[in-house]
Formats: sequence, structure tokens, C-alpha cells
Amino acid sequence: MMASCARRPCRPRLPERRLSWRVVGILLVAPVLLLSLNSDACGEPPKFETMKLKGKPKKYYEVGEKIYYECLPGRITVFPVMAYCEQNHSWFPLQEACMKKECDWLALQHGEVVAPNKTFSFDHEAHFYCDEGYYLVGQQVIVCNLRGNDVYWSDNPPQCKRSDEFSLVGDSKLICVGNNKWSSDPPQCKGFLYFSVVRCEHPVLVNGRLVSGVRETYSYQAVVLFECLPGFYLNGSNPVFCGGRNTWEPEMPTCIKGFKPTHPTKPPVSKYPGYPEPNESALFEELEELDAGIIAVIILTLLVGLGVLCTCLYRCLQRKKG
Repeated sequence: MMASCARRPCRPRLPERRLSWRVVGILLVAPVLLLSLNSDACGEPPKFETMKLKGKPKKYYEVGEKIYYECLPGRITVFPVMAYCEQNHSWFPLQEACMKKECDWLALQHGEVVAPNKTFSFDHEAHFYCDEGYYLVGQQVIVCNLRGNDVYWSDNPPQCKRSDEFSLVGDSKLICVGNNKWSSDPPQCKGFLYFSVVRCEHPVLVNGRLVSGVRETYSYQAVVLFECLPGFYLNGSNPVFCGGRNTWEPEMPTCIKGFKPTHPTKPPVSKYPGYPEPNESALFEELEELDAGIIAVIILTLLVGLGVLCTCLYRCLQRKKG
């Protein structure tokens, strides 16, 4: 070994490098410093249903830093669309600042306009009803639509025209179905002078009230709309109309204490003979609620079945262990 070193100069051996404790300390302290810095800031801005953040969001914001929002299409500002990072590292204010735009308010001479959703904002409907002695010309239901950032009605509002002294009671259109037979009996003309006048009694709903169609007298094809008092749900047809036999058709609904309806079980009132055409009066789908007792029985049955299944599994496991 000494001889080989004499022929070729040996490189001096470098001292072993060891990781400095200072470097280790810096690596351990750095995450803590980063966390402390980030804890003195606000996180990502909140998201809303009616507005969006202007610009690209950051992961952290300094105390006092402001952010700005803008309304989504079809919405207008009702509050300031700005928020800032507070000293407690939260955003203020945190609330929706935009609301849906509404279509022009509607009025109907010799009739009334009903907003089922209490507003005429886009995606909501307007329903029209004429006073007694008038009939509707035009669409009975129109919708407030959204196009880009503008709202508009799906059709022109209808008008209420004075009815003739006679009313056509029955189907206005008959079809020959074969074997010398028509699709229904021929209609009749009933009015105020020569034939018996069609009149229905004032509709009274126990635990409910009229919300549309209130008047002193109710003649042929007069339509009324109901709602139940809080804690009750409507069971039956809604609306109902004054039929040619001086009765409400379909039969008057009832208000039952319990939950709201969940599924339809009866045909809509438009299926009944003599109901006005879609362009003359309202077409509504009826809903009836699944009985609360049936729901309780279903839930109890499921729980019992689950308990039996768990017991069987437990016994099988015990037998395998044995």
C-alpha cells in the first residue's frame, strides 16, 4: 500500500459532511412560520348562488384586503357586492347581494292576475282569471323568461271579453267515433233569458280559504282557487269550476291536517266534461300526499328487517368463531 502511494499521489480524504443542526432547525421552524403568517390572513373568498367573484381568487388575503363580486346574468344588486378581510380573519359581509330580475308587472281589466310564487321574477308564472260575465282571450298562463341578462314574458298578456247572454255547456267539439256514435252528448246553450241560469253556491272550504276567484255570484265556468291554513294540506282538485249542473266540478277539495301532498293520484280537472279549454281557464295538476301512517309502517318494517339481518349475521359470526 505504501509503494502504490509513492508512485501516484493520493488525494487527501475530505472530512465527512454532516447535516448542520442549524439547517435542521430552519427546516423544522419554517412550516411553523408559514402557518403563523397564513393564520394572520383570510382564506379563499366565499361562493354565492347569485353572484361571482371578480378576478382570479387567491389562497390567502391580508387583513383589510377587499374583494369584489358581480351579479350573475338576470340578477340585480340589492346590497354592496364587496367584502373585506376582518381582524378575526373572516370575510365581512357574508350575504347574497343580488336578486332575480322581474318581468313587467301585469294588470288585467275585468279580471285578476295571480303570481303563484308571489313574484314575477324569471322562471315564474303569471295566471289570469276573468270576472263573472267575461271570458279569457289568449294564454291563461305565461312565464317570465331569461335571455342573456334580460327578462321577458313568454307571450302577450290575455284580455277579458264580455260573454254573450248564453253559455255553451258541454264539449264545443264532437268527434264521430264510429257506429253512428259521437264522442259525447251535444252541448247546450244556457243563459239568463230563455234557459235556466247556471249558478253555483258560494264555495266554503273548512280549514282553508279562497285565494282567487272571489266574487258575489258564481256562474258557469267560474273558476276558484284554494289554499289551506297552516298545518293542513289540500286533498282533491284545485282549482274547481262551476259546471253546467250548478255544482262545483270536480267536487270540492278538503283540508286535511298533516304534511303537504307528494304525488298525484287523480286526473287534472281538465279531464272532466265541460271544463274550459286550456286557453280559457287554468289547468292545474293535483297532488295528494302519501298518508303519514303508511310512511310510519314502511319505516318500522325496514327497521325490523334491518334488526333481523344484523342478528343473523352476528349469530353466524359467533358460530364460525366457535
